[in-house]
Amino acid sequence: MRRPLICINNKSEGSGDARGMPSSSSSSSSLFDQLLQAAAAQPEPQRLLFVFAEAELPGDADAAQRARFEAGQGGALTPVACVEKSLPELSTFAALVAESRRVSLPWRVVFAAGLSGANGLPPSPERIDSALEAMVEGVRSGAFGGYLALDAEGRAVRFG
Repeated sequence: MRRPLICINNKSEGSGDARGMPSSSSSSSSLFDQLLQAAAAQPEPQRLLFVFAEAELPGDADAAQRARFEAGQGGALTPVACVEKSLPELSTFAALVAESRRVSLPWRVVFAAGLSGANGLPPSPERIDSALEAMVEGVRSGAFGGYLALDAEGRAVRFG
């Protein structure tokens, strides 16, 4: 049974495999800050897209898979929420996490991507919705290699 997905589209300006989720030693705020800096450096207005996902144990999991899952590894990623934000709406990773905890189901990994506008205008609501839908489906199918993946502490997540 699929959980309901909470998508928040601000429009304020005009299940993949979770195996092997060890975090790197990269600093959370530096990765998030680098994302914000890269978006700010783009020539066109940007929207940042986020998909929050929880790891769940599939119903057909065997004993070894159950043991790994109970040890904090493995499982299938299920998107539980998504949101788009303009750069002025983002300050720190901790603020994004706090907001997500208020409005969504629990999550283990957040995927982030940028979406560029054109001709000095931000992306249209239709482009944003389409991009968020593609991200959600990418997370569900395990096709999330092009996204920044962070755990709830902001550490980079590796899949393997």
